Amino acid sequence: MLTRILTTIATLIALILPATAMEPTMELVMVEQHGCAYCARWDAEIAEIYPKTPEGAYAPLRRMGLRAPLPDDLTFKGPVIFTPTFILVEDGVEQGRIEGYGGDELFWTMLTMLLRDHSDFEAVSTTEQVQEGTPGG
Repeated sequence: MLTRILTTIATLIALILPATAMEPTMELVMVEQHGCAYCARWDAEIAEIYPKTPEGAYAPLRRMGLRAPLPDDLTFKGPVIFTPTFILVEDGVEQGRIEGYGGDELFWTMLTMLLRDHSDFEAVSTTEQVQEGTPGG
């Protein structure tokens, strides 16, 4: 009986893994450094809400230090000079980046443009959100 259960579980895992492995994995890599005032400002204004947004669900945040060695699973198109730098990666390969942090409105605008230009992410516009939340809209 236990053998049958384990075989069934193994079969299900084998069927699920290839399907998820074929989907591209998007991440937003935040390169930061200790003492960076703009990194701290991003943390205060965006960090808590980012994972709760459609953008955060589509491209989860991954943090790394400016002076840390580049992990083996990441490939950047060039060196990171400024902090914070936000690098959109697909399957570990850089697709585009945002250098610096100029406030929440600019960040969301730049991130929307980055996702629009380098992925199949479709942002929900403010108009669509209002219409969905309005009865009869």
